[in-house]
Amino acid sequence: MNKFEDLLIWQKSMNLAQDVYWVSKELPTEERFGLTSQIRRCSVSIPSNIAEGAGRNSNKEFIHFLSIANGSLAELKTQLLLLLRLNFISKEKIKPLIGMCNEIQKMNRSLQKSLKSKD
Repeated sequence: MNKFEDLLIWQKSMNLAQDVYWVSKELPTEERFGLTSQIRRCSVSIPSNIAEGAGRNSNKEFIHFLSIANGSLAELKTQLLLLLRLNFISKEKIKPLIGMCNEIQKMNRSLQKSLKSKD
């Protein structure tokens, strides 16, 4: 349906996932199978669901996968805030990631609205 690589929302979510991987390398080693693994998985889920939705046959299906990506964004934001509360990472490192999440969420809502108007 859509070439997902051309979608700005996919590109930005790939950047977010990459940045999450870099930041997660700084987490305590005892969190390797806990929060480190969790934030990596949900950050990868965001562009993955955008790509999967773009590859589907209808706008309705695309919207469904964008909704899943939005849920993963909320999950990631929660986990990033938890890292901050646990003093595992500095506010300076988390703030840009939260900003990226917020920007992608806005883009997601706009894209969903646009797709709904085309049906």
